[in-house]
This record gives sequence, C-alpha cells and structure tokens, in this order.
Amino acid sequence: MKRTRIKELLTTPPQNQTVVVKGWVRTFRNNQFIALNDGSTATNLQIVVDFENTPEATLKRITTGAALSITGTLIASQGKGQSVEVVANELEIVGDSDAERYALQPKRHSLEFLREIAHLRFRTNTFGAVFRVRNSLAFAIHQFFNERGFVYIHTPIITSSDAEGAGEMFRVTTLDVANPPRNEAGHVDYTQDFFGKSTNLTVSGQLEGELAAMAFGDIYTFGPTFRAENSNTARHLAEFWMIEPEMAFYDLNDNMDLAEGLLKYVIQYALTHNREDLELLAQRLQEEEKQKPQQERSDMSLIEKLQFCLDHNFERVTYTQAIDILRESNHNKKKKFNYLIEGWGADLQSEHERYLVEKHFKKPVILTDYPKDIKAFYMRQNDDGKTVRAMDILFPGIGEIVGGSQREERLEKLTARMNEMNIPTHELDWYLDTRRFGACPHAGFGLGFERLVLFVTGMTNIRDVIPFPRTPKNCEF
Repeated sequence: MKRTRIKELLTTPPQNQTVVVKGWVRTFRNNQFIALNDGSTATNLQIVVDFENTPEATLKRITTGAALSITGTLIASQGKGQSVEVVANELEIVGDSDAERYALQPKRHSLEFLREIAHLRFRTNTFGAVFRVRNSLAFAIHQFFNERGFVYIHTPIITSSDAEGAGEMFRVTTLDVANPPRNEAGHVDYTQDFFGKSTNLTVSGQLEGELAAMAFGDIYTFGPTFRAENSNTARHLAEFWMIEPEMAFYDLNDNMDLAEGLLKYVIQYALTHNREDLELLAQRLQEEEKQKPQQERSDMSLIEKLQFCLDHNFERVTYTQAIDILRESNHNKKKKFNYLIEGWGADLQSEHERYLVEKHFKKPVILTDYPKDIKAFYMRQNDDGKTVRAMDILFPGIGEIVGGSQREERLEKLTARMNEMNIPTHELDWYLDTRRFGACPHAGFGLGFERLVLFVTGMTNIRDVIPFPRTPKNCEF
C-alpha cells in the first residue's frame, strides 16, 4: 500500500480507512501517543499505539528521531488541537535513533546552537518552515519568469572576469599552491593552470546574461555566486544565490516595474501556499520581539509586513532627493545615525535605507540615479555627467533587496568609463561586442535570494535561510 504524506492526511475526512504513513518521531508520550512528522508540514500527526499488545522491546525503540512506518486506521481525533489521528495496526521501526546522543531533544534550542548542527536543524519546526518557504519562493520565481516568456540561462560559475570590479573573488586553480610555476618576472605562471589563465568563482552572471538578452530579448539567471568578503555580519554570506534578469529594449522605468512585480508575485505566492509555515514563523518572531527594548520592536507582525509590501506601490525617489531627506532628518541632526549624512555623494548604509522605508515613507522604496562614482562601470550615464541610471529597492527590516540599472549601451561611453576605472577593455572585448553588433537600450537587476528568504520568513540572520552557510572561517558539512 502506498504511503500518504502527513500534510494530506491532516485534511482527509476520517472514514476509518486504512492508511500508511512514514516519518520520524518527535515525541512519544505515555507509551501510547507518538507525534510523527514527515517534513511535509509543521504539524505533527498523532499515532495511537496499542501498547498492551506491542512488545516492550519495540516500545523502547520508539525514541525521538527514530524513523517509523505505520499502517493504521484514520479516525477523528479524540484529543484537542488536531482533526484526525491514526490508530496503529502495524508498526515497523525503519531506523533507530540513539536517544542519548540525539541533539534535538523536545525543547527549545537557540538558533546559534542549531547552526552548529546544521545537518540536523532541518528537523526542527522553525527550519522546516524556513526551507519549505525557500522552496516555494524558488518555484514562484521560475513561474513568474516563465509566465512572461523569459528564457532561463545558466551562466558560468567559473569565470576569468570580475563583473563587479570588487576584486573580492575566490581563486580557482589546479596549480600546486606550495610550489606554483613562475614566469621570468617571478609571478605565478597561470598559463600552466587548467584553463591557461587566472580564474575565479563568479560574483555575478550579469555580463554573460547580457549576451543572451541580445539574442532572446528577455532572459534570467538563477544560480550560486561567491564573494570573498571578510564580513561576519548577519546579512552577508560567502556563497549565496542570485536571480538576475536581463531585458533588451527596457529602460529604467521598465526595470523598476518588473522588479516590483516580481517581488509582489513571490510574496503573494508564499502567503497563499505557505500560510501555516508563515504563521509559525510569525509566532517565533513575535516571541523574539518581546526580548527587545520597546523602542526597538517592530510595529508590524510578519504577516502584516508581507501584506504591507503587497498593498503599497513602491515609492520612487532619486538618490539626490533621498540625501536631502536624510540630511534634514531629526535622526541625522540628533546624530542617531552611526554614519552621519553630510552631503551628496555619500554611500548609503543599511540604517539610512531602513529610515527611508520605515520612518519617512513607510512603504517600500526604489532609489534611482546614484552618483556614478559609487556604482559599477556598466550603468548608463545620465546627461548630468554625475549620476547613472541605477536603482535599488529597499524593504522594511532589511534595507536593500534588489540592485539594478539600465545598462550603458553606447560603446564610446562604456569604454571611456572602463578606462576611468582601470578595467582592461581587452579582457572584456567579448562583452563590448554586444555594443558593436546591434546595441539597444537594455536593463537588468539582481535579487539576492537569501535576502528575499530572510525578509519573507522574518529570520534575522542570513545564515539561517541557507541550508549550509559559508562564512569566514566556516565551511562545515
């Protein structure tokens, strides 16, 4: 007989039908009641064991974490808090669990402790909910672009270019690091490396995505990216996933419309398909908020915050306007910002972004037209000679969640900017070909997937929304 997932059983009308259910023991009470979970839902299914006719040796093996296969009768529950339960007719212990060594005892564990046992934390209610939501958001992203005729492109993970010009990249090599070959100048001779040149893990698929957009019109990438930034904040990872669409014949306004539409689409999808998980996470967040000082507590619950983003059109403001707002704010005048805003040209920090969203506009914000000196080389230059057609989307509680721009399609402007920033044009000649052969206005953006999951789940540390976080001095599992 085929097994039925617990999520389905919990909504099945009980008619004394025989069912097969398999899962792991969460708790076992009074030698009679098993709370069983199979990962399909945060809610456990109660299994009623006939302890009088079950061998004592078997009962002793029903410990937290053990894997069971149960054939039984689905009946209306006799207890509170559940609609159905299963009376076990046959009980097989598929996998024993060493109760004394099992780290996940039926009690509340700190998130810090669970990071240390990331191979087991999937089994907790909190992380079960987080990763079911993550799964839904990934599916919704693909569905959103598929419905709009975008082509999904796999861009390379190993690259010889630095899309961001940041230089914080992980090197990929097969050379003997203890004794690498060297050229006449004494430098490492990468011509003898596997690819015949210096290569790294990618920080972005954007440049390659632009190549595809010049053929297909609308494309997107969704893959892992890497940044060797020695940062231990709650918002940074060394390995993370990015969604990067590129659209031919788009200007900055089209780009903003698409990004806003995508964010609202995936948030609505999660609210519709993961309501139980989000309510569990909302309760966790509410308990966490109670531990904070009154002035630091959020005014909105998790569900309210998500609905807030759906109910409001995102405010569109230029960087120059934002600087004026921040400089004249009481927060700045009373020196409550860690980084005071003194004038135009400042690189905005998360505290500034959150002030604009949460205090001033009280809605999501899209900032545009940043100073060119703090943005990447490929962004389209405005006629003022000072700013570029960049855009960042700012969300409550998290700050920047999307960064993008209209791309510079004019060859002479692009090469001049690359020269200004000391980016070797000969190494990106293939990229410049997109401006030589049928150049057109185009735009794109990057959405950090983990930051999206962080926002939707209400978790406060980005290490808790990726299965196995990679951070400085940490590469476990």
